[in-house]
Amino acid sequence: MNTSQKPATPMHKRLHDRVQGWLQQGLRVVLSQYVANGLTVALGLVLVMLAIFEASGLAAAATASVGVMITSLPDVPSPRKRKIMQMLPAPLLGAPLFALVQLVRQDEVLLGVVLVAGTFLAMMMMAWGKRGGPICFSLLFSLLFSMAAPPAGSLEHIAQHTGWFLAGSVLYLLWAVLTTHWLNQRFRTQLLAECLSSFAQILRTQAQRFAEQPDHQALLASMLQQQAALADQLQNTRDVVLESPTTPARQRLAAMLLSLLEARDHQLACDLDLDFLLEQGVGTTTLPALQHTLEATADRLEALGMSLLLGRTGHAIEPIADLRLPLAGLLPPHSTPANQLAPEALKLETPDSVALLHNMADRIGHISDEAVKMAALARGDLAPELAAVRTQWQLFVSATTWSWKPLLGVLAWRAPMLRYALRATLAVAAGYVISLHLPWVAHDYWILLTIVVVMRGNLAQTVQRRNARVAGTLLGCGFVMAMLATHPGARTIFLVVALSMGLAHAFALRRYLYTSIAATVSGLLQAHLLLVGVQPTFAVGERLADTLLGALIAWLFSYVLPAWERNQLPGLVRRSVQAQVKHARLALALLGGPQTSDLAWRLARRDAYNSLSDLTLATQRTLAEPRQVRPPLEPLEALQARSYQLLAQLTAVKSLLLLHKPQLDLAVATPALALAAERIAAELSDTAAPPQTTTHPVAGQPYQPRPDPLMAADLTPWLLRRLDLACAMARELRLAMGRALA
Repeated sequence: MNTSQKPATPMHKRLHDRVQGWLQQGLRVVLSQYVANGLTVALGLVLVMLAIFEASGLAAAATASVGVMITSLPDVPSPRKRKIMQMLPAPLLGAPLFALVQLVRQDEVLLGVVLVAGTFLAMMMMAWGKRGGPICFSLLFSLLFSMAAPPAGSLEHIAQHTGWFLAGSVLYLLWAVLTTHWLNQRFRTQLLAECLSSFAQILRTQAQRFAEQPDHQALLASMLQQQAALADQLQNTRDVVLESPTTPARQRLAAMLLSLLEARDHQLACDLDLDFLLEQGVGTTTLPALQHTLEATADRLEALGMSLLLGRTGHAIEPIADLRLPLAGLLPPHSTPANQLAPEALKLETPDSVALLHNMADRIGHISDEAVKMAALARGDLAPELAAVRTQWQLFVSATTWSWKPLLGVLAWRAPMLRYALRATLAVAAGYVISLHLPWVAHDYWILLTIVVVMRGNLAQTVQRRNARVAGTLLGCGFVMAMLATHPGARTIFLVVALSMGLAHAFALRRYLYTSIAATVSGLLQAHLLLVGVQPTFAVGERLADTLLGALIAWLFSYVLPAWERNQLPGLVRRSVQAQVKHARLALALLGGPQTSDLAWRLARRDAYNSLSDLTLATQRTLAEPRQVRPPLEPLEALQARSYQLLAQLTAVKSLLLLHKPQLDLAVATPALALAAERIAAELSDTAAPPQTTTHPVAGQPYQPRPDPLMAADLTPWLLRRLDLACAMARELRLAMGRALA
């Protein structure tokens, strides 16, 4: 019997574990910041609508609900001090557009001109990236829901409706600022818990690389996708968690976030040399233990995240046991002490296999150390150390000031953002003209609404949203038809509109199908209130036909003025490589003393991760594009793999410098680090010719470990080997970059 094989798990046990996993995942979603934010949106909407309904009647409440909706779109968990500036552009620009549509509503030509100009203006807000996206849709919905209202009979009537629109906007803006302050600590906790769960998934993927006969290429591709998702989550979390960490509770969460970033670095480097060890057949009995350690750490981190979501504090949070000592007992003894390595052991082709295995286990041990530290911080057993973050947290968070620079940067014919704006504007113009000549009673605003929510900046997301929009509209229409058949009162409709809008808000970035269903319900009921009060007049067939037509137009116009990913990839490739060069220079810099800040390196590390994530996501989007415009994927995948591996090598070097500097021979290490940084920069330069050397970067001579009784172990040989590997990987990255840009 092969004792290395795990006993088969009974089917009922597997089913039980799967159900438990689904329940845990469902509970994480319910307790997440997405649902909490959606509930605050729903509660704010229903409070504002009820207040205005009781004061001014149904028509005022219906119009005010549009103001609430467009103001709520940018309401996501964000830094407290910049909340107003994040949300203010929505009502500030949306109210004039709402009034302008009312003014020209009776003239089909003028209305078409306003729609086309307003759509282009709204789409250009996407130039500000993630901050501009919600503002863009706020302006579009201001235009389109103004079309859903009955035509105004006079200027006084228009001014009255615009006033209600502004009243809803202002009241909700105040509500959003208040709830952001009230829920700030909760949002900090939820965002951090989400990152812990995502990192646990990465650790599980990492653990699979230690299994027997793993598919390294598939696992690496999965790892890159998970890292890209985590990079986006981490930036959102930095924005909130690192803002003004002035109280003990905030400082604990900020310290846990920094510890998570350190754990991610160790994870990145923990499978270095794995391929070599598998080829040499070293550690066949130890690798399963490393795999188990990673999986156990992932389980503990997920449990810690769940404890945070459940609101546990202090000793109610379970401590995380240190797995380093049990792991060390399973490792084979060192064959050669690190400070007695022969010169030939420094060469890339003949490393000390057992020592490499110990080194790998040490990195996994560091991940366990950080997990133990995070639990200790959460329990209050360990005081956070955040001197640098307290004084320089602004450097880690995203900018929220509005300037003209992003807009000026996209005013070029080949710019994807400008092409997206023109493409969407042409689609809206075509949809409007077609709606005027349809044989049935078309709801032109519904056709246009479908176009703008389906059409995205790239074909991949457009196709995904097209399918979800059609399915969501069908289900949402069925629900609205059944609901209106019961003749509900105004307050009941207010409640359903609020809940559906909250759900749409909560799942907009998670499950667009749910958002589409909820948005259909809220949109139809809002239009129903604007048009006919609470009388159940609703034609599901016409709405579905309008949806199918709008989705078809959005899909067809995705091929007009296309901005294929292959045209954007060269810029993303160069940006990623430049970020690698900057990161290498700072990662290989020796800090001057214990008080020297490593802030610049941390910022460079963030940029390297983010640029690689953008490249990974762009490569994935090419899979939905036509084959004739799709770039070859193999060079791009190789480039991402080499970038990931270079980051891993540099992370291992930085860990040596930060954790084991006293065990380095600085007389040798300092020039070696400088020369390695120079070589990596030269390798990744478009013009410079890098020196072609094959030995470690210390004047081409083998390093002789110096006898020093004060040193517990001279780790300089390992530093030199890592530098050699980093330089070799930079050379591989340069070759991959050349193939990707060819």
